[in-house]
Amino acid sequence: MAKDPKLGKLTVYLYIPNIIGYIRVLMNVVAFALCFSNKKLFSVLYFLSFVCDGIDGWCARKFNQVSTFGAVLDMVTDRISTACLLVILSQQYRPGLVFLSLLALDIASHWLQMYSTFLLGKASHKDVKDSSSWLFKLYYGNRMFMAFCCVACEVLYIILFLIAEPHSESVIDVLLHAAKQSFLLSALVLSVLFGWAIKQAVNVIQDHNLDKALSLSPFMILDCWVRCLFSLRQERLVDVKGGAIEKG
Repeated sequence: MAKDPKLGKLTVYLYIPNIIGYIRVLMNVVAFALCFSNKKLFSVLYFLSFVCDGIDGWCARKFNQVSTFGAVLDMVTDRISTACLLVILSQQYRPGLVFLSLLALDIASHWLQMYSTFLLGKASHKDVKDSSSWLFKLYYGNRMFMAFCCVACEVLYIILFLIAEPHSESVIDVLLHAAKQSFLLSALVLSVLFGWAIKQAVNVIQDHNLDKALSLSPFMILDCWVRCLFSLRQERLVDVKGGAIEKG
């Protein structure tokens, strides 16, 4: 029986984790479209999108549907959503440069980490066995700890967005005022601040990892980049083979 070879090309795009990724994109679009008119709905949608980030990773491993396309979609969605929220916060607080600096650090650190991963020929950017930093190993070696730091970072940004005053004020002044109003809020802020600080420290460490990658020869760097550029193409070719016409 013949199968349509075109169906194979679509397989990777219809993986369960990738479908969840599309849903995340839609939730973020709706969330940011309503962020100024409905802060609570924005916070719910934004946080649900972040939760789905963990779900799609679990589904990828559970159903053996790990793909380069899914990894790229996941990272791009994360970086864009966080970047948009940081830009909004930079307009609500002073000095806004603080949040823009965090935005630059977030994007640069993740890009450099992925870049060094490809240059060193590693299968994943979470492979930090050869790292000399104990904090780096703890962060990527303990899934629960990494999840806590990531959640803490996003929750802190959501809290800052929710308690922002109509007029721009200092972040510290707003947090202190909110903490005086609620003991639970102050306890929550302190706990997420710890996770946020750890994540920023890891981001700084990632910036230094490129030095080791750049020590490679130009030929090794070229080879790594060629393998990276053709990885998506190879996934599609595998799918085409799976959907090839069967003769009989």
